[in-house]
Amino acid sequence: AEHISLLRDRVAELRHPPLGLDKVPHEKLEFFFDEIRNAPDRERLLAGLYRIALPALCESMRAYREETNPLADAPGLRVLRMVLPEVEAMTAWGEEACVALENSGPGEREDHTEWLEELRGWLAASGGLAGTEEEGNAPSPRYSTEEFRYNSTPQRDERFPDPYNMGVHAEEFLYDESFESRDKIFMMFYKRIREIDVPEMMASILYEIVTESGDEETGGRPWGFYRDMTRQLWDEARHAMMGEVGFARAGIDWPSKVMINFTWSKGLNEQLTPRERHAVLWFIEQGLMSKTGKRYEWEVGADSGDEFAQLIQDFDWADEVLHARIGRDWYVKDFGTVAAAADYGSSCWDKVVSDWEQWKKEGLTEHRNWWPDLYREVCRHRGEEPDPRVLAYDRSYAKTRADLQRIAASG
Repeated sequence: AEHISLLRDRVAELRHPPLGLDKVPHEKLEFFFDEIRNAPDRERLLAGLYRIALPALCESMRAYREETNPLADAPGLRVLRMVLPEVEAMTAWGEEACVALENSGPGEREDHTEWLEELRGWLAASGGLAGTEEEGNAPSPRYSTEEFRYNSTPQRDERFPDPYNMGVHAEEFLYDESFESRDKIFMMFYKRIREIDVPEMMASILYEIVTESGDEETGGRPWGFYRDMTRQLWDEARHAMMGEVGFARAGIDWPSKVMINFTWSKGLNEQLTPRERHAVLWFIEQGLMSKTGKRYEWEVGADSGDEFAQLIQDFDWADEVLHARIGRDWYVKDFGTVAAAADYGSSCWDKVVSDWEQWKKEGLTEHRNWWPDLYREVCRHRGEEPDPRVLAYDRSYAKTRADLQRIAASG
């Protein structure tokens, strides 16, 4: 989104800027992206994006770089010098991901070569991604013949074997002054990985607002809204990776020791409208600005003696300050006061029903307390005996939310 903002701003500076940059410039190009969007599995989705779409984007930028005048269009070339290397890095990462998927698991995998050639055909039929080439014949649609149906239920892979597990209350442990910071950082690593549910929820806000498919009329947002919200989504994904790295540095195989749930994103996506989800998001972000929020987590990291824990909490805190500002810009301004916006956000969160007992009855989870196993593994790597009191920690989210407020329950 930030790349697009740079390009949009540069185009707007030209003497005859084209109007409607948010419109698809060619019908066949729309088919091209619909084919990728409707891909039936992750292998084809990634192959379409990283082996066809992004390489075509890189090729178009390189061609423009060669054709334009370096003096007259120096500002445009400056933008490309910032954007092109990052898109090339994204493409390289995507190729590695495609290869990793191809090499994962037993059995023979389906050959996608024919479909990838069809994607190239759609690009050719549109005159290339830049629209500067002679248009060719379009192939027959394969996956885009069916209407795309967005599934807001979070999708997790084998690293998340118990996604309904709410058996370990991280915040109650974190705020308990009787526990040491060197142990608390592992709850913070858990909290960071768990932030993967924020991109899962924010993606639904963005999609439903763009398509106006939510329960309310929320379309017509300016580009700045999508830019800022996409930046926040990216940040939250990075935060989850920070937690993953924290465990990896400590030698912990987190998928086998830490049960990361998706109950928050699932509940918000399935029970609230896009505006209500945004309200809950801002309410939580604003709460993190208190002394018991991000400042406290940074202090725990600093006190723990773990430089990495302190480092990630430093950047996490900075990101959350930005996110609170994004919320003020795009959510709070619709209310008369900050207090009114906060009251609405809290009331929306209260509407989300937690099916704690029902999930257990249906066999979806036992809400197992996985903390003792994790703590034993931490102590094993430290070469220490576990502290019996830390080992005995056993509080869950059965009755209280992450902000320690009581939650609505159906079971």
